[in-house]
Parts: sequence; structure tokens; C-alpha cells
Amino acid sequence: MADAPLRADIQAAADRMDDQVGAKREIRRLAESLWEGETVRHMLSGTYRGGTGLLVLTDRRLLFVKDGWVGKTTEDFPLDKISSVQWNSGMVLGKLTVFAPGNKAEITDVGKQAGRAIADALRERLAAGRTDPSTGPASREDVFEALEKLGRLRDAGIVTPEEFEAKKKELLDRI
Repeated sequence: MADAPLRADIQAAADRMDDQVGAKREIRRLAESLWEGETVRHMLSGTYRGGTGLLVLTDRRLLFVKDGWVGKTTEDFPLDKISSVQWNSGMVLGKLTVFAPGNKAEITDVGKQAGRAIADALRERLAAGRTDPSTGPASREDVFEALEKLGRLRDAGIVTPEEFEAKKKELLDRI
């Protein structure tokens, strides 16, 4: 029996993965672990707490899923609870460390490109969350810098073209 086709957002993120070693079952079953309306932005294969599985960045949280033969483990970090992120790159693989109040998660054996992409996306999210949205950027230069960052997020597939256009309009209305 052939596997059912993946949701479009999951398939797009899977297509961008460095490799899927140790995460194929998790990718096939990922939709079961997602909340209604949640959108997948990035995925990578990695090791967390001794198990190899799938790290998923969505529009709402960072989620680690390990779907083994005898059990399933998931741990998630809501994006608004993540306080910082650290990326360390080795010769071949890297390590992504995520900090949240009372918790530190180290995901190892991560592909360099995917690890850097998730770290950068989390940093962008953290930086955006620290800006007071009621005041917005203070100058034209701030708006243009925010637009450049937003464009990079769109180009990396983290932000949809629709989200990009909506945020672009909002930013341009501030100048």
C-alpha cells in the first residue's frame, strides 16, 4: 500500500531537508501531531534526549517528534516561550540549543543548512517579538531593514507570500 500524500506545507518542508535519515516515519505521521490550522515552516532530522526523530518549526511552536515502534514521544516549545537559541556547527553536523524558562533542549546530529535555517528563523521570531508592535519601527531605515529580513524569511519558505504581502503593507504604512 502506498503512503498517502503529505500535506502541502509538510511536503514543502520535507523537500528542503538536508536528509531524512531517522525521520521518515515521523514525516509521514506528522499531521497527527499538529494542531488545527498549524503550518509547518521547517523540518530537520536530529537527535534529542537519545532518540533520533524530527524537529519541526511551525508558525506556533518548535516540536520534536520521535515515532518509534513501541511508542511515540513529542515535546514542544511554544514560540512565545523560547527565550534564546544557539547554533553550533561542526565539520559535518551541528547542534541546535533552544532555551525556554526552566528548560534547555539540545538537538544534535543536525544538518548544517537546516540547522542554520531554523536557528535564523527562531532568531528572527525572537527579534520581532521584542519590538513593540504599537510603535513599530522608528525610522524609514528600520522599515527597510525589517522588509529585507521579511523578504529573506519569504525566500526561505518560513513566511508565505501572502503573509509577506500583509506584513509588507503594514510596515510601509508606518512610514
